[in-house]
Amino acid sequence: MEAVLADGAMDAPPAPSACLDDALAADLAALEQAGLRRALHSIEARDGAEVTFGGRRMVDFSSNDYLGLASDTRIARAAADALEGGTGAAAARLISGNHSLHEALESALAAFKGAEAALLFSSGYAANTGALPALAGPGDALYSDALNHASLIDGCRLSRAAVRVFPHADVRALDALLRQDASRHRRRIIVVDAVFSMDGDLFPLDALVEVARRHGAWTYVDDAHGTGVLGDEGRGSAERWGVEGEIDVLMGTLGKAMGTAGAFVAGSATLRDFLLNRARSFVFSTGTPPALAAATLRALEIVREEPWRRERLRANARRLREGLAALGRPAPGEPDGHIVPVLIGGEAETMRAGAALRERGYLPAAVRPPTVPPGTSRLRLTLSAAHTPEQVDGLLDALSGVLGR
Repeated sequence: MEAVLADGAMDAPPAPSACLDDALAADLAALEQAGLRRALHSIEARDGAEVTFGGRRMVDFSSNDYLGLASDTRIARAAADALEGGTGAAAARLISGNHSLHEALESALAAFKGAEAALLFSSGYAANTGALPALAGPGDALYSDALNHASLIDGCRLSRAAVRVFPHADVRALDALLRQDASRHRRRIIVVDAVFSMDGDLFPLDALVEVARRHGAWTYVDDAHGTGVLGDEGRGSAERWGVEGEIDVLMGTLGKAMGTAGAFVAGSATLRDFLLNRARSFVFSTGTPPALAAATLRALEIVREEPWRRERLRANARRLREGLAALGRPAPGEPDGHIVPVLIGGEAETMRAGAALRERGYLPAAVRPPTVPPGTSRLRLTLSAAHTPEQVDGLLDALSGVLGR
């Protein structure tokens, strides 16, 4: 009720925005107290593995620019040339926003992945939260790895299907769940990351295909961190495990190894047609800029033509992992895995370690909950073909001082 003042005037209630700001400020203060508040920091320039951060030149060990293509001038020129035709698609692709460059890129990505067809999305998050709810619904079941990316988790939730979470990369537990659920659901889809973004380990896709076949389940694989990197030709995790053409639904991103932005889903021509009609994040989104498609087409050519980038990336990863082992901090994952977690544990300690590395000229990712479970905060170090051996050794020297031997 409004308060009545002595002179009879009514005490006006606080403005709605003030109430909102007070409530949100309290929530932000709680995040600050827990060491979980985040903020944006600007990168003023990127040149290979070096960035200008806070006015200082630093070596970046936090990006997903695995092949060093994010600042490649050849890709920039391809985008600039295409920009002469306009800056935006101007509409959803099902209306008037479809462009021949979109279709050319989709055809090229399908060929690269050994699939019949592919469909572009604005991001990996949009792909997963659009495709999964289109493919599954009430009466269906999704079997999700416990360490799947947030976009997969959200896509599963949005589907309104039954979600069964199985222990990380535990194919036996998955097999048992599928056996237990036999004949209970209309559709059953196994949903996994191919490369787990915080731990850098791989899901055994050969075993995944085998268990899916045994139980008549479909496979949905997010290859965001494998596309362009894994396999002799860089075609990704399916090539690495020898199961190309055997994954039902394969998602890949373009903003990591490809150095541009966006994502795609590859599979059969029927799958593409179905998602084009039913994936809400595609149907109701403006098409990505055609110039971005032109840039990605050039990036895809470079990925194919320059295998030395993958070789250098793996050599850099081996160098960092061997150095960490010598410091008594061996990292989990493949010997040449390009995502290298250094477990710290506490949130505050992790942030201090990250700040100390920045003081020494190295930019890591200091990762805290909810991105990782409580008590597992870490430095997430990522390698690039753009790193030099000297930069990797410099990071190891800095880590030795920050973490102690």
